[in-house]
Parts: sequence; structure tokens; C-alpha cells
Amino acid sequence: MSTSEQTSSAPAPGAAGDATVAPPPRRIDLNDKAPDFYQAMFALDKAASAGLDPVVRELVRVRVSQLNGCAYCVDKHSADARGLGVTEQKLTGLTVWRETPFFTARERAALALAEAVTALGAHGVPDPAYDGAAALFDEDELPRLIAMCVTMNAWNRIGVTCRLSPLTRA
Repeated sequence: MSTSEQTSSAPAPGAAGDATVAPPPRRIDLNDKAPDFYQAMFALDKAASAGLDPVVRELVRVRVSQLNGCAYCVDKHSADARGLGVTEQKLTGLTVWRETPFFTARERAALALAEAVTALGAHGVPDPAYDGAAALFDEDELPRLIAMCVTMNAWNRIGVTCRLSPLTRA
């Protein structure tokens, strides 16, 4: 198809094709139906975050959420990362972080561990992913990094199962 054919078949601005698509309906509000559980999740998240570099924390949250397909968490934590000064280029490059020069050695090690914990294959977390993080995160940070990976996976399972969806920003 030529460029002119692609352009001519596109809907005119303001046409029905330009409207956003409604998110799937939310299934359940766990915060409303199981507030004790939801508060326990917030406490778990707070404990996992304690002492962990905020930029690393948000990059891990976004990457894990991308892998799990949690639209709400990708949106929320991308906004949180921007608030910490993470560039749009870095956020966009997060899906292909191994092929970009935007990430520090520590961020790369954290992302590799986060992906391994999220994928958790038949043989668990591979030694290179764990050892890479252990070499760059001290004895206080490494457990928090692991805890953040675990916690974010739990949040994503809530978001995906309940069909949490981000709100459109102006």
C-alpha cells in the first residue's frame, strides 16, 4: 500500500475512528471488598521500597508491569518515574533496555533480576541474573530489590485480574 493510499483511507480528524476505546469493565474493587488485604498489600509495598533507590524501584515496577500486561501499573509507575526525573527516552527504551545505552549497570542488573523473577521458569531465577544484582546491590538493597520484584508481580496480578485501567490524562 502506498503512502497516499494509507493517508486517504484514514478517518478524518474528529471522525468516529478518532475516539478512544473504553476500557474493559472492572471486575471487582478489592480495596472495597477486601480492604484488609489491600492495606496489607500497601504495607508490603512500603516495606519493599524502604531503602531502595527510587529510580530503580520505579523502573522495576514499570518493567514488571509491562511483562505482566498491567496497563494500570504501567501508566501509574511511568508517571511516578517521570516525577523522579526519568526521561521519556529512558521510559520508552525500557522495553528494549538491553539494546539501549540509557541504563546504568545497577539499573540493568535490577531489570535483569526483575525479568527473571517475573518469568520464573522451570529452573527458577538463573544464577547470572541473581549474581549480577548481588554484585551491584549491597546486603541491605538486594533483599529490597527482590521484595520489590515479588510485590510488583502481586500488584500486577491484582490489576490484571480485576481489570484495573488507567484514567485518560488531559
